[in-house]
Amino acid sequence: MSAVPERLAARTIEAIVRGLYWAPHGTFVSEPLDVLQLTYEGIVGDRHAGLYRQSGPREPWYPRGTPMRNERQLSLLSVEELAEVAAALLIPELRPEWIGGNLLLEGVPQLSLLPPRSILMFPSGATIRIDGDNGPCRKSGAAIAANFAGRADIEFGFVKAAKYKRGILGWVEREGEIRPGDVARIRVWEQGLYTA
Repeated sequence: MSAVPERLAARTIEAIVRGLYWAPHGTFVSEPLDVLQLTYEGIVGDRHAGLYRQSGPREPWYPRGTPMRNERQLSLLSVEELAEVAAALLIPELRPEWIGGNLLLEGVPQLSLLPPRSILMFPSGATIRIDGDNGPCRKSGAAIAANFAGRADIEFGFVKAAKYKRGILGWVEREGEIRPGDVARIRVWEQGLYTA
């Protein structure tokens, strides 16, 4: 019988909503929004809304275009991580809109490391279940570079600078709305490191 690996206890932490965004026109770049209306399909009117999506390059185990559950309804970002990535890229700021963010949180410095299954609960009852971290890509880097003349290096530099700092992806577990200033209670489940 093998020894049970050390486990981290479950806990609840809090974050403050600092920004809300959506991508209503099928574009990658998002726009500020006053209130996020969440349904089981995601953000009403957002390009990532839907119960299902088609598989892409991040799911090489399926042929491209295979219908699958949409676990990428929302992109969540951290004020702290965006500041770190901006500093690494030597730019004055990195706006959530440039990389297609939907929800900007403050108070969780290592947001991208929240484990899958974590849940974010908002005052309205809206709940977001975390699927996992969002790996940085050149498309995001190119969107950032478009805001800084003469900095084409950002397209590739972002991939390195934002590793484990690109935020997380989630889906709507309970419908409701999210507003700026809302306090999100984040339930982090008991964790163990799988090493077998």
